Amino acid sequence: MQKGDFVYIDYVGRIKETGEIFDLTKEEIAKKEGIYDPKFRYRPIPVIVGSNLLIRGLNKALEGMKVGEKKKVEIKPNDAFGERKEELVKIIPESIFKERNIEPIPGYLVTVSGLRGRILSVSGGRVKVDFNHPLAGKTLEYEIEIVKKIEEKEDKVKAIVCYFTGMDEKEVNVNIKNEEVEISFKSKPELPMRAKDIISRTIFEWIEGIKKVKFVDEFEKEA
Repeated sequence: MQKGDFVYIDYVGRIKETGEIFDLTKEEIAKKEGIYDPKFRYRPIPVIVGSNLLIRGLNKALEGMKVGEKKKVEIKPNDAFGERKEELVKIIPESIFKERNIEPIPGYLVTVSGLRGRILSVSGGRVKVDFNHPLAGKTLEYEIEIVKKIEEKEDKVKAIVCYFTGMDEKEVNVNIKNEEVEISFKSKPELPMRAKDIISRTIFEWIEGIKKVKFVDEFEKEA
């Protein structure tokens, strides 16, 4: 694989120290490990090799692989989610949460000033929040497989849409004419403007020759 290639991958990600699975795409392994979630859609996911959709260590691993190949890799924190930083553990007045009608409880995830963190403790009117990524400082182990390579432009657009929305490619309609791509959905999801912006910018960056992206709402008369 080379930078810019679109591929579907299967993987199982574990924390090396504990063996705990933090992410995976395979349903049979989820059931075997006792972490199966019936609400989660297990399937290979589309990614772009060399993009910021993947951590650096996975990009490095994929660039040396071929379609159908399986590999187990160890990824140090610097090539994963970085080292833990004590300066990202903040003390925030409890009153700030009360003003927003939020009851601060240890273990809860909160967003403050655009940063997402986990509450560590609440004491004396002060709330300690850790804004480090949950996997910061962890060495990770991935079992990865390149399932297939995506070649056609329409399929690449679908892959980008599915990556950011979690939809199945069968739910996405794509029509490309000259330098314009038109995207519509069979399930009529309501995508926020931010999602449309991210999808569009990713298409412009990684699919050559596309200069305009149009999202189309379609409605059919019910029988």
